[in-house]
Amino acid sequence: MRHTRGLWLGVALAGGLALQAAAPARADQADPALIARGKYLADAGDCVACHTASGGKPFAGGDIMNTPFGGIYPPNITPDVKTGIGSWSDDDFYRAMHEGTGKRGENLYPVFPYPWFTKVTRDDAMAIKAYIFSVPPVNAPDKGNTFPFPFNIRTSLDGWKLLFLHEGTFKPDPKASDEVNRGAYLVEGLGHCGECHTKLNPAGAPELSKSLAGGQVDGWFAPNITSDVRDGIGGWSIDELASFLKNGEAKGHGVVLGPMAQVVHDSLSQLNDADIHAIAAYLKSVPSKPDAVQGGAVADTGDKPGAQVYLSNCASCHQLNGKGVDGQIPALAGNGAVMAQGPQDVIRAMLGGLSAKGGYGPMPAIGADLTDQQVADVTNYVRTEWGNTAPAQADGGMVGGLRAKTITAFVGNGTGCGPLPGNDVTSDVAKSQVPTMLKGISDANMLSQIAQIVAQTKTLAPKAATDDLVNGLTAAYCPVVADTPNLNNDQRRWRLQRFAQLVYGRLTTGKPDQAD
Repeated sequence: MRHTRGLWLGVALAGGLALQAAAPARADQADPALIARGKYLADAGDCVACHTASGGKPFAGGDIMNTPFGGIYPPNITPDVKTGIGSWSDDDFYRAMHEGTGKRGENLYPVFPYPWFTKVTRDDAMAIKAYIFSVPPVNAPDKGNTFPFPFNIRTSLDGWKLLFLHEGTFKPDPKASDEVNRGAYLVEGLGHCGECHTKLNPAGAPELSKSLAGGQVDGWFAPNITSDVRDGIGGWSIDELASFLKNGEAKGHGVVLGPMAQVVHDSLSQLNDADIHAIAAYLKSVPSKPDAVQGGAVADTGDKPGAQVYLSNCASCHQLNGKGVDGQIPALAGNGAVMAQGPQDVIRAMLGGLSAKGGYGPMPAIGADLTDQQVADVTNYVRTEWGNTAPAQADGGMVGGLRAKTITAFVGNGTGCGPLPGNDVTSDVAKSQVPTMLKGISDANMLSQIAQIVAQTKTLAPKAATDDLVNGLTAAYCPVVADTPNLNNDQRRWRLQRFAQLVYGRLTTGKPDQAD
């Protein structure tokens, strides 16, 4: 996952690529089974996300990562000897993973998550290396960074490591089950979930006492994933959590958005069901901790009606402070529609969802899974928080009356698709192979199918705006969902909402120009 967090930000293997006359053993001499295992483990670590630029060749270097102290490009880690890591020995590779030390003994910046990768066994590290060395070498020189003094001095990381790097391979908990220990190894090691879901201290290191209790990344709220019932995943079942991690959605808990959508696509969806369940089982075993990251008015809500509904259903997109995500999720703070004289527009948006518009992503019909009173409470909450001064007029009766009148494609009427904006993209799609591809979508393959559908649709309509692509494909997919047997109306709504949001995520954060 691409992210920019903390004080000491950098890249995995930037700099320090010493050249040698001869490279280590070639990848084609490695055991194919070892390479396959290494690919699986590299997927678990989501290596491709940082080290592959949008539209670029795999592992040949990533897009710039902007930090508070400058920008830096994740480097080329293909087996090219001159510009990649083709000259790295097994020991070089393991030291980078385990100690955060480069080939020449230089400190690596810990945005390369070696504080987590240190837990990976040497055997697994060698399998990852075998896979990385099996990909085609690419000549792609390091683009460096723009860190000013003193952050560009790597020796300054000696003290950081002394304080915050806890070296050591993962040790199973003898009191835990094999499944929970497997999940712990993946979460605390390769998965490096705490990189985003843990609050950082002023030095950019995770506050281990608040591990997995929530963090912030790229302007997104990374939620609490401890077993806390109020703030975390204590109310989720293991199966619900496993579905969310594997497929990007879980009924009653929403659809994955933002950077996590890319994590699901590139990493978690590639893992087998046993490992996904192990991750879920481990997270459910993590002791309850209250949210570590709270901001704005939400931090002081107490028991105000609607506050918990907002935290559970809205904050992951619109953020704790109601400011949304620039260019993707609209702000609720200071929003004219939110502060209108009457609350009807907010209620209708919650009950019926919204199509993509103005560059903003589609909004799911969150209110369809809430009671009338919950919708009223959260409506009043957003109209009176963060400096909003609209009157708290919504009540359960008003919501019930509007619910009966609200029929959209995301809610439907039990007989087919409700209103949804169509456009030229819908017409272009109808003349292509995309309708056949849409009919082939299942819950299990939706992520991979969307990658191919988006790539083909952009070829058909290269000048189409993101809104038109999302809405056009959603309009084309809606009849397919409506005709899918053995689904009730709620299941149809969930599938269509998930499709629309994953298409938007693919177009904005998921390498839309590349089919998998």
